[in-house]
Amino acid sequence: MTPANEEVLRRLVHGRSGVVIDRAKSYAIESALSPIARRENFASIDELMNAIRERRDERLMWAVTEAMSPQETQFFRDSSPFSVVREVMLPRLAGRAGDAPIRIWSGACATGQEIYSLAMIADEDRPKLGSSKIELFGSDISEAALAKAQAGLYTQFEIQRGLPIKLLLRYFQREGEMWQAAPSLRQMVRWKRINLLADLTPLGQFDIVFCRYVTSYFDEPTRARVLAGLAQSLNDGGYLVLGADESADALQGLTRLVGQPGVYVREQGQRAVA
Repeated sequence: MTPANEEVLRRLVHGRSGVVIDRAKSYAIESALSPIARRENFASIDELMNAIRERRDERLMWAVTEAMSPQETQFFRDSSPFSVVREVMLPRLAGRAGDAPIRIWSGACATGQEIYSLAMIADEDRPKLGSSKIELFGSDISEAALAKAQAGLYTQFEIQRGLPIKLLLRYFQREGEMWQAAPSLRQMVRWKRINLLADLTPLGQFDIVFCRYVTSYFDEPTRARVLAGLAQSLNDGGYLVLGADESADALQGLTRLVGQPGVYVREQGQRAVA
């Protein structure tokens, strides 16, 4: 790719998703955009980028943006946060007064493994939660990733990454060479395409928000903006779960959960602000 087109790509992706493309990983551009160029009948990525520069085609621009957005995920990734959900978050939230459901959101769900992991926990622990209802939401900027998540269809390799055999047998069905989440599991999750740079207030308030290994792809102003939006979407006493090496320490009104890297709780009566 020409330097000029690479710069156009960087500006496009950053402007639409906040993601900063690492200049040391230009090889990632080739693997991400080559399938789009072939699908759209361009002879090269440069031809694709030239067309974007000339036509300003929204469909192509979003296709490129989505392709360059991070999609790495797996079931029960870094198991510790899921143990905290089961052992700390859900019992505390179920014990509060009132009939409001426990609302859980995976804010960058990619192909769905994370929110399905949370759904399996919610289903298994339902007898321990009394009358509390749980609502689960998955969102991502990528329409293709969301389509795969909604289908709940995974390869053997994807299944082997983190999914215990007992949960595989309980919640998944063999479909040829693939495994598909059972209808009962898929029906637990509601899906929506959401850009984390947008106004998140229409989504309402949540009790648990997972947004892991996403903010590290942003520059500092974008990271602060997205974290503030996520924090504002929390109910009092709600939890924000980031990647283990990601921090929201700069936000007033959030407190790090003791002994849990990347896990924060919103203080009662406090609005989280940067």
